[in-house]
Amino acid sequence: MTTPDAEALTRLAAEARRDLARIGEGGADWVQPPQGIDHNVVVVGAGQSGLAAAFGLRRAGIGGVSVVDAAAAGGEGIWRGAARMSVLRTPKAPPGPELGLPSLSFQAWYEAAYGAAAYAALPAVPREIWADYVDWFRAAAAIEVRNRVSLERVEPQEGALRLHFVSPGRRFTETTRKLVLATGIAGSGGPFVPDLVRRGLPQHLYAHTHAFDPAALKGRTVAVLGAAASAFDAAGALLEAGARAVHLFSRGEDLARGSAMKPFSFFGAWEHFHALPDADRWAVMRHFRRRASFPPVPAVQRATAHAGFRLHLDAPWRAVAPHGEGVRITLGSGDTVDADFVVVGTGYLADARLFAPFADFAPAIARWSDRVATAAGEEEALAAAPYLGLGFELVEAQPGAAPFLADIHFLGFSAMTSTGRPVGDIASLRHNVPRAVAAIGRDLFLRDRSAHLARFLAPVGTTDLPREAYAGALAASAIVTAAE
Repeated sequence: MTTPDAEALTRLAAEARRDLARIGEGGADWVQPPQGIDHNVVVVGAGQSGLAAAFGLRRAGIGGVSVVDAAAAGGEGIWRGAARMSVLRTPKAPPGPELGLPSLSFQAWYEAAYGAAAYAALPAVPREIWADYVDWFRAAAAIEVRNRVSLERVEPQEGALRLHFVSPGRRFTETTRKLVLATGIAGSGGPFVPDLVRRGLPQHLYAHTHAFDPAALKGRTVAVLGAAASAFDAAGALLEAGARAVHLFSRGEDLARGSAMKPFSFFGAWEHFHALPDADRWAVMRHFRRRASFPPVPAVQRATAHAGFRLHLDAPWRAVAPHGEGVRITLGSGDTVDADFVVVGTGYLADARLFAPFADFAPAIARWSDRVATAAGEEEALAAAPYLGLGFELVEAQPGAAPFLADIHFLGFSAMTSTGRPVGDIASLRHNVPRAVAAIGRDLFLRDRSAHLARFLAPVGTTDLPREAYAGALAASAIVTAAE
């Protein structure tokens, strides 16, 4: 690929700023300065969700916003880390963090960087290219991020949240009226590792697909547990990095070969699913959960292109244990398979109560199990997911016990149970971020109700219309009739 046209991208960023001014969204701040509080809003996470949230807040005229991220600059989000796919899972790119502003869209960026003909010929978006775009978006939208700042604790206070941070060499606290959590997987408890693996193997013999180095396993034989997209992505990445062999194990007799969520893919569902009654949302999400996630064709083809790839169907694991310097896997059939290392592609936890910074009040957070009758087994992940309000705010398990939860807006992975689709995915941004921004703006407006009423009810001034504008047309005091 050719080098992107830096001058064209600079011009495009300037055009975006002009576009914002043209539609009156240049960032004028209407929110009252918080008295004795450091910020109106703190956004934790500067991946695409956090950046979109910060951009949306600015466009809505909400100032006093600070964005922090635990990663170093350029390492935010998943695109240069946990994501292993070679191309995005959507054809081209749906509307993303630009929130309706065409000059900040991926297409505008790509055409400026590489040309309109190159965009027309692009079959799908390479993951690294999307990461480059997100970096440019952050700069073009002038979103300031404090990097290498990690949230350790959220401490509720009267009228505010005290946030405890740690960064290299220091710990510090700041206060905010609103908190937006845009940490993706981390906010839901992190990767899920089955007990069979966690208890059966020492940590140096396994890793989750969310965090492992394919290059470190060059020349090794790797067993991958799981048969969804992330498992196949991991297999492909391992083989491309030089793994000698990769064995992928599925407990099903065949791979899932279709998406149960395909009927969901229309604008009305994205925009309004959250408005359905709880029972309806629960029934739909349980339906999705009971049907295995299918691996996309490019991910399967990426793995099967290598001679060292082997797919094991109807092969649940009965046990796994150290064997020599590697591992021995015992299948449900009783057969055994030896490998040097295990990678688990078994998904993620979904419980916001497991997010370490929420430890002070975790039991107060409502989960779906507090709202609907749930069953054991495969529904447990859905049941543990946070039950969110219409503006993605956390909700109290016991009404009145923790009102401050309404000031924490959760844009994490497990918000999916409340909204119907993964929160933080590219396609979710155009629907979810404006709704969260509107809720934050409403709450801040109502919180400053007295100040706004005073402004509304203030005496009317006399400077908007100078008397000179109409003085020359004033009629004489004596009215002369036509008869006279």
